[in-house]
Amino acid sequence: MPLIQAAYANIKKTLHRIMNKESKPSIFNWLIIVAALGYFVDIYDLVLFNVVKRESLEYIQQLQGIDIDIKNTGIFLFNCQMAGMLLGGILWGVWGDKKGRISVLFGSILMYSLANIVNAFTFDITTYAIVRVIAGIGLAGELGAGITLVSETMDKEKRGYGTMVIVTFGALGAVLAALVGAKGQFVTGLIASVTGYTLQNWQVVYLIGGFIGLLLLFLRVGAYESGMFKGMQQHEVKKGDFFSIFKKKESALKYLYCILIGLPVWFMIGVPVSLSQDVFSKELGIDGIVNGTAVMFAYLGLSAGDLASGLLSQLLRSRKKVVFLYLAFSFLLLLVFVFLLKGISVNAYYFICFLTGFASGYWAIFVSIAAEQFGTNIRSTVTNTVPNFVRGAVLPITMSFTALGGYTGNLYATLIVGIVCILLAAIATFSVKETFAKDLDYFETL
Repeated sequence: MPLIQAAYANIKKTLHRIMNKESKPSIFNWLIIVAALGYFVDIYDLVLFNVVKRESLEYIQQLQGIDIDIKNTGIFLFNCQMAGMLLGGILWGVWGDKKGRISVLFGSILMYSLANIVNAFTFDITTYAIVRVIAGIGLAGELGAGITLVSETMDKEKRGYGTMVIVTFGALGAVLAALVGAKGQFVTGLIASVTGYTLQNWQVVYLIGGFIGLLLLFLRVGAYESGMFKGMQQHEVKKGDFFSIFKKKESALKYLYCILIGLPVWFMIGVPVSLSQDVFSKELGIDGIVNGTAVMFAYLGLSAGDLASGLLSQLLRSRKKVVFLYLAFSFLLLLVFVFLLKGISVNAYYFICFLTGFASGYWAIFVSIAAEQFGTNIRSTVTNTVPNFVRGAVLPITMSFTALGGYTGNLYATLIVGIVCILLAAIATFSVKETFAKDLDYFETL
């Protein structure tokens, strides 16, 4: 907790230092802090299922007296959540372009907060799957709406700072999820002493995520709508048509490039980090690796990397140059992971997880590039769907890894899939236009 409190204090100081004096700093500070807190809860809820899935499924198995294939059921439920996110990305994106960015911020967090509270009292697999789909739909709206709102509200020269703060602080939500998952017994004991009712640790993890989200809704009362969106309401322009993106070759390719740029982020988190305990502990001969701890260190690195990439982007006045630097670092770490880690200590492995997260820390830049590529009437749709399609890409990425692993072994499968993801991202980054300080007040012809 002190780590998160210190990060929050540093973010507030950074905001006061970097905000434009002509831009009503107190209003912008509040908007960005609210968006950052929203993404913090979003990431907490995104990660918490993987933290508690085994514990919750074992409890359901024991409660119902049935045999559950924990591994495959966990994969199925995760896929349900990802399916919800893919659907939610489109729904919230279109809603944001048609009805406004603020309504997405409120609606998405209300949906996934209530879903997680319900999930704490879900004791059968069918209901569990339905709730994870609903939670996934809710989780899909937060980041895109926040980035769109801040991008359209801040000064074009400084909006990179806003997205940097949102993603840097938001990534720490995964750290909280890991800590609560490991130390939730304290909260469980506290609830038992007050209510006399003993909850399971996994229930407490879900409840904390749900109630933090509901609390955040009260903070959002002071947030206000994007001026660009309000201005668009005075024009007869087609808004939020997702399929219109693919009617023109230029816009379809631009959209595809935006997705490809983010692939290495979820490859690095979804394969080397997320499979640390189940796969790479044995492959590398390292005993004692805990998945939750590996994820926590990776997200600490991700937060630090997003902070550094945001500052670098402002310093270099370029989004693309920063992405190329991070892709090069990701490639270097991929080689280290495959060829140099056998027999190292657990702590050294966790440090590599931190560096892996750092190398993946261009998420803020990636989402900013997507937001800045398209006009106001389709921006929310793009900014919501692109990161969720990248998150969904973890499924073909892990399936490719598994299929190749049977022929080449897991380490070389990691190398091959990683190189493909990094190469595709590099080609896509080269192909899109530089958008630093681009004027975003325009419409797309749909």
